[in-house]
Amino acid sequence: MKQYSAIIADDEENLCAHLETLLKKLWPELKIIGIAHSGSEALSLIKQEEPDIAFLDIKMPAMSGLNVAKLTQGFCHVVFISAYDEFAIQAFEQDAIDYLLKPVNENRLLKTIQRLKDDLSLHQLQQPDWQQLILKLSSSYASNDGYIEQNGGLQWIRAGKADKTILIPTDEVLFFKASDKYISVVTTNDEYIIRRTIKDLSSVLDSNHFWQINRGVIVNANYISFTTQDRNGRYNVHLNSNKKVLIASRKYGYLFKQM
Repeated sequence: MKQYSAIIADDEENLCAHLETLLKKLWPELKIIGIAHSGSEALSLIKQEEPDIAFLDIKMPAMSGLNVAKLTQGFCHVVFISAYDEFAIQAFEQDAIDYLLKPVNENRLLKTIQRLKDDLSLHQLQQPDWQQLILKLSSSYASNDGYIEQNGGLQWIRAGKADKTILIPTDEVLFFKASDKYISVVTTNDEYIIRRTIKDLSSVLDSNHFWQINRGVIVNANYISFTTQDRNGRYNVHLNSNKKVLIASRKYGYLFKQM
């Protein structure tokens, strides 16, 4: 039986390691012959090592996974690693192409492995319509980086803490607070980090539940316990299950006048 080989390309080292661990567990015969953390590294690996399979993150430094796949079309089977919603994911549902949604799910990976085994055993390497694929993904690639949206606004957000990356339901978020180039995502039990801007978030969150109360803070209105007003007309926003008091500037005072 032929031993198949693969490379993994993702700029997040912990996600590379996680996928490699799962592949070794679920497909021990598969030989991982290289790890890349940028598009250019992935391109070099594919050309030098000629793997049977390339697991490519969509967004990487220097070159996207889509462009790597386009430049190496016909070299190997491609499995994209993505963080996009179901509309973008539908673009991957073509013969000989599959996707893995971050964070990688073991059951979903098993399906991918079976699909790859079937294609490899038949010596199939079908050519996807790359132009079509890139066009379908372009809008989501620009706007949904790290976000998973559904009707009614952002439903999940991908965030990091130490060496872990997890998906957080937005209805569990108490508030978002900007700090330098990062935003803190505060839940009842923990705090996480995302690389976004408040402006970014406010455009995709459901405004019926998430209120921007100053230049750097968006609060989940469902967790507001009560407010008090100081002499300067600003509101002190007290939250359930959290001792922190958020300050709402006078500009956003209208949000609390009916409370």
